[in-house]
Amino acid sequence: MYFTTTTVVGWVDLFTRPQLKHIVLDSLRFCQEKKGLLIHAWCLMPSHLHMIASSMGNPLSSIMRDFKKFTASAILKEMRNPYESRRSWALTLFGEVAENLERVPNYKVWQDGNHPELLYSNKFINQKLDYVHYNPVVEEIVRNPEDYLFSSARDYYCDVRGLLDVSRI
Repeated sequence: MYFTTTTVVGWVDLFTRPQLKHIVLDSLRFCQEKKGLLIHAWCLMPSHLHMIASSMGNPLSSIMRDFKKFTASAILKEMRNPYESRRSWALTLFGEVAENLERVPNYKVWQDGNHPELLYSNKFINQKLDYVHYNPVVEEIVRNPEDYLFSSARDYYCDVRGLLDVSRI
């Protein structure tokens, strides 16, 4: 199991819009169903995604690479819609970040890497589990972890199935 953090370039708060949140959730579901992604805990914050994850089959690094590639494309498509008020400056930022990168043609949505940390002990697992679930509390989005819809806290604290399938630790 690994603790991962996937962050939007510039820490842009993309995931304040429901349609962008659901691009991430739908892609994670696809990775669970088709690529063997096991999500043990997760929290989608406005500018980043924390997960405790492992894999059955495909290497986790490959799953995350494909996830980021697909979601970047879908997010950019959504950002080009005329109703998106942040379209101009966000696409400009994403374009500037990609400007000097050979492997990125036009826009870069996600920062490089996922910063995976191997969870090697029960103490470290519990520390990261609390970190994932208390992130929206620390950011004063909610008062209690289980009140945040876009995380697995409900699965852990209320024994209520959340938005994604979770393989509890």
